[in-house]
Amino acid sequence: MERKQRRGILERLDAGEVVVGDGGYVMQLERRGYVKAGHWTPEAAVEHPEAVRQLHREFLRAGANVLQTFTFYCSEDKLEISGNVTNITGAQINEAACVLAREVANEGDALVTGCVSMTPCYADSHSETKVKAIFKKQMDDFLKKDIDFFIVEFVDHVEEAGWAVEVLKTSGKPVGATLCISPHGDMDGVPPGECAVRLVKAGADIVGINCHLDPLTGIRTVKLMKEGLQKAGLKAHLMIQPLGFHTPECNLGGYLSLPEFPFALETRAITRWDIHKYTREAYNAGIRYIGGCCGFEPYHIRAIAEELAAERGFLPPASEKHGLWGAALEMHTKPWVRARARREYWENLLPASGRPKCPSMATPADGYETAGI
Repeated sequence: MERKQRRGILERLDAGEVVVGDGGYVMQLERRGYVKAGHWTPEAAVEHPEAVRQLHREFLRAGANVLQTFTFYCSEDKLEISGNVTNITGAQINEAACVLAREVANEGDALVTGCVSMTPCYADSHSETKVKAIFKKQMDDFLKKDIDFFIVEFVDHVEEAGWAVEVLKTSGKPVGATLCISPHGDMDGVPPGECAVRLVKAGADIVGINCHLDPLTGIRTVKLMKEGLQKAGLKAHLMIQPLGFHTPECNLGGYLSLPEFPFALETRAITRWDIHKYTREAYNAGIRYIGGCCGFEPYHIRAIAEELAAERGFLPPASEKHGLWGAALEMHTKPWVRARARREYWENLLPASGRPKCPSMATPADGYETAGI
């Protein structure tokens, strides 16, 4: 496939530009009927490429500057234990996902990042040699399709993430590393600041968090990572791709420990107006790669792009069908709806759930275990 020449991820970040990431694939595609909950493997890239392509296209139209390959949990060990894939290899999925992401990225000015995530092998063996061999195999698949850079995502032990970074850096391409950790640190109790230091020393160019916890909690964690780097005299770009649900009562286990996970999370969904607040706070914290993970839909990504339109100098194509801060409601036939066509209304709204018998908080499960994901 012909590749357009475009500036790389580090060129953009080094220039001080905001990079808008994409949103969540695995949960969105599960809801659309293309991913099986449980092991959440990405064989849809081969079985239903049109579904993956369409979601890529929606994120691009919403303003994403980066499209992640739909390769979550695509290590051979994960595919084997999932039981979801019997006649498709990890290499086939990885390569198909790269082709889909590149095809859509070429419709705009987006980059393609090859993504790797935590492995069952780490939980089972803690063998550096075995885990690195798994990441090396995935890296080789991605390099056949010449992705632009790599992201290590959804890893809750900094040790495993560091091993992944060390492998991916041998490619000569930039590497980002995002941990699904809380302000308390990773699952081994390593504080966020130390996690960031270890990732940068392993070779990461971009560090931050993804998934597991809500946006504002994620910002607090990235701030701690930033402080750790500053104390160590190290530099790296910061990124954040948090959960698209409110999880104020969660800690290390994140939303996986909620009784609503994974099939009853809708009442916790982040609104587009929540995203405006998150985006501004992330930007003010010095984070320049801002996106989302599970629960982030294309309209959330559009909200990121709209909040930072002044800094970026333009709006995304999807804003053609969206009045900023509800402005399009001025044309509504009902006067009480027209009265909502203003920023102050939406910024100060406290949304009701419509569920009078439901609590506002849940009790997260105890004894979170990585191997149980």
